[in-house]
Amino acid sequence: MSPPLPDLETFPPLRDWQRKALVGYLRRRSDDYMAVATPGAGKTTFALRIAAELLADGTVEAVTVVCPTEHLKVQWAAAAGRVGIQLDHAFRNADIHSSRDFHGAVLTYAQVGMAPAVHRRRTMTRPTLVILDEIHHAGDSRSWGDGVKAAFEPAERRLMLTGTPFRSDENPIPFVSYERGDDGLQRSRADSVYGYSDALRDGVVRPVLFMAYSGETRWRTNAGDELAARLGEPMTKDLIAQAWRTALDYRGGWMPQVLRAADARLTKLREHGIVDAGGLIIASDQQTARAYAKLIGEISGQPATVVLSDDEGASKRIATFAASQDRWMVAVRMVSEGVDIPRLAVGVYATSASTPLYFAQAIGRFVRARRPGETATVFLPSVPHLLGLASEMEAQRDHVLGLPKQKDGLDDDLLERAQREENAEGELEKQFEALSATAELDQVIYDGASFGMGAMTGTAEEEEYLGLPGLLTPDQVSVLLNKRQADQLAAKKRQKAAEPPAPAQREAPPVMTAGERRNSLRRQLNTLVAAHHHRTNLPHGKIHAELRRLCGGPPSAQATIEQLEERIATIQTL
Repeated sequence: MSPPLPDLETFPPLRDWQRKALVGYLRRRSDDYMAVATPGAGKTTFALRIAAELLADGTVEAVTVVCPTEHLKVQWAAAAGRVGIQLDHAFRNADIHSSRDFHGAVLTYAQVGMAPAVHRRRTMTRPTLVILDEIHHAGDSRSWGDGVKAAFEPAERRLMLTGTPFRSDENPIPFVSYERGDDGLQRSRADSVYGYSDALRDGVVRPVLFMAYSGETRWRTNAGDELAARLGEPMTKDLIAQAWRTALDYRGGWMPQVLRAADARLTKLREHGIVDAGGLIIASDQQTARAYAKLIGEISGQPATVVLSDDEGASKRIATFAASQDRWMVAVRMVSEGVDIPRLAVGVYATSASTPLYFAQAIGRFVRARRPGETATVFLPSVPHLLGLASEMEAQRDHVLGLPKQKDGLDDDLLERAQREENAEGELEKQFEALSATAELDQVIYDGASFGMGAMTGTAEEEEYLGLPGLLTPDQVSVLLNKRQADQLAAKKRQKAAEPPAPAQREAPPVMTAGERRNSLRRQLNTLVAAHHHRTNLPHGKIHAELRRLCGGPPSAQATIEQLEERIATIQTL
């Protein structure tokens, strides 16, 4: 006996973007539809409402959902069950046919890739709606893409969902439409787009503050050479990778200091409005994850939940943590995409993964708003490429075919090699021993702008930023960060004025280092942007974006001294 149809009258109310997209979908009634919506915006609810509509009017008799992971299968089935759509998350390829107790099944892309013929037969048995969640995964491998295409070509309807930037490669994603631009490149075309900036304006997602920590790092190569570098300073990709790895070493000083700051921020949020706020540390590998869990447990006084992707009980631990009041979870990749833990409000990005795709997936875990005014804070190393990604949270990226692979930013292959133990002789740069690392707050990035003058960990200056209230509107976040920066600058001026005057010397005054000069220019630029905002009421992020359009170059967190000087000169003429 088939289960009863979902009742549209009792369906949860839709947000504005969901309602507009639903009307557009029902009006077009096309075979394929792609919705792009930022993490936390409600893609699952939107898709289930379409499924309910199509089941109710008889367009389809079955629903198949395809998602990236086993945990998300359980999550999808639970969400569907709450609105009266019964999906079998335990369906196996060996079962061949779906049970009539369900409206359909939830599968993974890997599962479809292994037996596309099984799922093609299922799709042909009954008119079926296929929901392809995080559709970019259909391009992860040729077998997955071919399997998805073969299995679901006969479907009555296909709905594609994604909330993260598409990859740039040569693998067309099945059922996605592409349009050729003036430059000759083909770009994916979405039927509905709801970006982070739209969701932030509507109060659907939280504003995210990125607290970037720099510091001195020292390591020894297996040739016996000792090297030192400061995170955030310009250097070669090899040195960036090794300095980054040294900072993330759990035996050094950088990670404990940053974890201490992150735990202090979590306490502040719990004390000032987000009483159940949770934290997530994203690690590069399992050994490091366990070590981070021990560190944060010692700092917070409470054991951390550890989630490993190949652990049989991972889904249960995620669900238990989501429903608890526990402070910290440590994970390797699994808690990155689609996993719904709305109380996560503090993150530590302690992994070497640096692609826009992975970064957006990870940050998406912290943006889900439950009530107006909630904010999120993510701690990360002051690495130029990461700072650029943090500054471009609102960027919308389509899937591009035929685009040459660019070498801007950090090379993930290099970082991956740096994370592995290499035995081959002659590759000295990939083998080293981390000696020491210190941490200090370099800057706070919000809405594309950089704030702060730097502060050592454990100081009153750092506390000023860690102590920001947890319940703020986006505009209040900008105002407070500008005030904190102005107060910090005024305090330094008072301190300098109170110092006894130095005896007159004939020597020229000391020249600022490149780092000091760049920080000074960033502060000057932010002050001018804030003044322009008050004159024009334009958001800070749009002003920075316009300066980048006029002058070129990366976000201000990555910009060179020359680029900052050019932007300062330009904004003074606006």
